[in-house]
Amino acid sequence: MYEEQTDIYCCSERAAFDRVRTALLSVEPVRYIAKGRLAVREKSRRIVWTIVSLSLVLGVKVQAGEIGHYAGGLVNIRDVIMPPAPGVYAAVYYYYYTTDQLNNANGDKISSVNINPGPGPGVTVNVHVDVDIDVIVPILMWVAPPKILGAHYGGFIAPSFADSGLDAALSTATGRGVGTNTKSLGVGDLFVEPIWLDWSFTHWDFGIAYGFTAPVGKYNTQTITLPRIGRSVTVESIDNIGYGFWEQQVQGSMAWYPMASKATAVVTALTYNTCGKKEDFNLTPGDWLTLNWGISQYLPLKKDMTVLAEVGVAGYDTWQITDDSGSAAKNVRDQVHAIGGQLGITHVPWNAVLNFHYFYEFAAKDRFQGQVLGVSLAKKF
Repeated sequence: MYEEQTDIYCCSERAAFDRVRTALLSVEPVRYIAKGRLAVREKSRRIVWTIVSLSLVLGVKVQAGEIGHYAGGLVNIRDVIMPPAPGVYAAVYYYYYTTDQLNNANGDKISSVNINPGPGPGVTVNVHVDVDIDVIVPILMWVAPPKILGAHYGGFIAPSFADSGLDAALSTATGRGVGTNTKSLGVGDLFVEPIWLDWSFTHWDFGIAYGFTAPVGKYNTQTITLPRIGRSVTVESIDNIGYGFWEQQVQGSMAWYPMASKATAVVTALTYNTCGKKEDFNLTPGDWLTLNWGISQYLPLKKDMTVLAEVGVAGYDTWQITDDSGSAAKNVRDQVHAIGGQLGITHVPWNAVLNFHYFYEFAAKDRFQGQVLGVSLAKKF
């Protein structure tokens, strides 16, 4: 009966933060689902702008830094393992990210940055971050009846949608205050995983998958004339939702079940992402490696085993493993680590699962450091 519950695969896609980067600091976007992706921008109450904002206000040359679409914080523990039963699965994921901390390349919280567009001492910008991100991601997944090379075959498609708002406030050493408000409702980048193979045994599952992200999300650039200097530069629009580049993903996963019922699962997955050139910029983001891990336990809530609870502990670790390239690249590699827990309810007759999870990030470098709350509902048809 426990094994029947693994039919419910709760994909999760990942919410993409907006970068906040200057010549001295950079803050990334987050990314996408199913196995953890997302490509949407942030909803923010008070956040020090992105590098684009700083460029508009202070005349800073853009030194872009990027991050891939994959986000470990979107996945539930057993999401990286294919459901054992053939069929069609649908899921909806809600992802919420909140933070008041932006870290530099050394992992220290940033309270101010000095912008120096030319000769002289430059300008100090005080940084206050209060970011909230909301993302909704529907998932459509299928598992085919026939086997390929002894493995079950499946795949899924995951669009993303976000309602983002930005309220930015800047204060400089000269006492000049700058603010802006912008809201956007749009489509994020699209993740497709056409190849997913899983070899399932009594006590083990081994999987390998290939997917790609298509830059179909809202993405524009604009040419602006820098104040004080008079130069024209191309910058990203501050209401972008998409990233503006293609991305390839390969993922290997493994699960160990101490009992034949598979009520207990020790799960891990390693995901490698490589990015294409960013549209309208001489920039190719570096490659990323993410480790997801978790321990999941099903517990019967009814004697007939028709309702099960799932509890677990989980975490993720993400490292940028190669440098960005191109004239707009920077030489700082981002990373973040997180630990958290999961609580879920499975209704066996309905083949439906409701999951909640929480992650607390720590030791972030060159990016936001915050907290993740996720809710997902999945059903097999």
